[in-house]
Amino acid sequence: GAFTVSSLEKKEKKRRPLPPFITSKLQQEASRALGFSVKKTMTTAQHLYEGKDIGQQGTVGLITYMRTDSTRIAAQALDEARDFISETMGKEQIPARPNMFAAKSGAQDAHEAIRPTMVHLVPEKDKNLLTRDELALYTLIWKRFVASQMIPAILHETTVTISSGVYDFIASGTTLVEPGFTQIYNPGIAKDKLLAPISEGETVKAGKLIPEQNFTTPPARFTEATLVKELESNGIGRPSTYASIISVIQNREYAEQQEKKFHPTALGELVNDILVKAFPDIFDVNYTAELENQLDSIGQGKTDWQELLKTFYQRFASELENASDNIANVKRNGLPTDEKCGKCGAPMVIKVGRYGLFMACSNYPECKNTRDLDNGSDENQTEESCPKCGKPLVLKSGRYGRYFQCSDYPECDYRKSKKNGEIKELDRNCPKCGKPLVERKGRYGVFVSCSGYPECRYIENGKKELDISCPKCKDGKVVQRRTRKGKTFYGCSNYPDCDYVSWTRPGSEKKKGKKEKDKKPNAPESD
Repeated sequence: GAFTVSSLEKKEKKRRPLPPFITSKLQQEASRALGFSVKKTMTTAQHLYEGKDIGQQGTVGLITYMRTDSTRIAAQALDEARDFISETMGKEQIPARPNMFAAKSGAQDAHEAIRPTMVHLVPEKDKNLLTRDELALYTLIWKRFVASQMIPAILHETTVTISSGVYDFIASGTTLVEPGFTQIYNPGIAKDKLLAPISEGETVKAGKLIPEQNFTTPPARFTEATLVKELESNGIGRPSTYASIISVIQNREYAEQQEKKFHPTALGELVNDILVKAFPDIFDVNYTAELENQLDSIGQGKTDWQELLKTFYQRFASELENASDNIANVKRNGLPTDEKCGKCGAPMVIKVGRYGLFMACSNYPECKNTRDLDNGSDENQTEESCPKCGKPLVLKSGRYGRYFQCSDYPECDYRKSKKNGEIKELDRNCPKCGKPLVERKGRYGVFVSCSGYPECRYIENGKKELDISCPKCKDGKVVQRRTRKGKTFYGCSNYPDCDYVSWTRPGSEKKKGKKEKDKKPNAPESD
């Protein structure tokens, strides 16, 4: 049938510019627009703040302090921004009065907003002075600041009703009438659905019929940006601590990122269970936020710090005493599970070992059954396929960290390190058990060990044969080794028949000073 535009409604809407960046918003926007991690954002911002050589003026800080929760702008900077906009885009692009932005509740306001120190340093003109990352972040900061002092964007929100017989179809979208600040910075309007020009009474043709079915989905896992947003909204942390919080939970292996989304590790879940049970008040989100407010109150002279500590410690001391007993008990006896031991039938427990979590029989030492906590279970199965046999890879924990292994092990022996890529299989067999030797990367670099680990624990301490002839005997190959303390040195594969040894890689001595070249290590102590 025919389709007719039966009604057309337009409403004018103003979209005001966003305030200049505070720390949390910079971290979120740099993640969204540039793909930067929180740590990378803060490191790059630190370089811009500390200063860059811009020629005749020497080294100059390009942005204000990057750890702030205030949207305040200095009066001089406001005047400079308005003058710049008026000169480059016209007086009609600045509002009658400077745009001011309210500070969020609880903001300390110790530093003004993050902005360029000299607005006339336009990113495009000074791109040769900065690295690619510095230029990208400076551009983001510069555009947001300049846009914050421009007029609003004016849009028409349009609702179109299209009729066909007894059925009405509704489409809505926006039309940009006055771009305003979006000429400089447009983070959101590009996402709006723009409608083609259309008029009431117009007859239109049906293009495609596209059926869609939507389902409710669980909340998405946190990314670095959304985690910072959640911390900020709950009053946890400060601009100076967001980056360190994210680093700590990963460095301690409480959480890990998969495809830029955080997943709790088994260790993280175990620590969380123990601590939340031991200190329910301290680990409550609302308590943490309230304590932040109380600390602010102390800083403002409204609360007595001794009284606050006294109230806190009376409750904390009691919880700490109980927790110490319980945590020591968990460390000694393990955390009970519903799983039964495959050898003796006793309950299995989760224990913390030198190299991470593992499952052990609670009947130890009578029964010494243990296994990897992951054990190739479905919950650790990844979407990645084994390049050897095509079956799914599983994420496991071992002595040398997290690694991927084929779910069909031991029939398929493929594995690779989570951090360092594929574990390279060598053309030699283990002298202890006969299985192939593999080359891995550990704390002190490359080393060779048995592919049958943990059943076989054979290891060659840091030996790696290089495709370089021995400078002394000319017959053997140079072998990279490491000392017991982890320092790398180079020897001959014919040792002890050839005693060649050097701290520097053969062929690179010319780059070193003569003193270091002539200095030789003591006799090898690696094996």
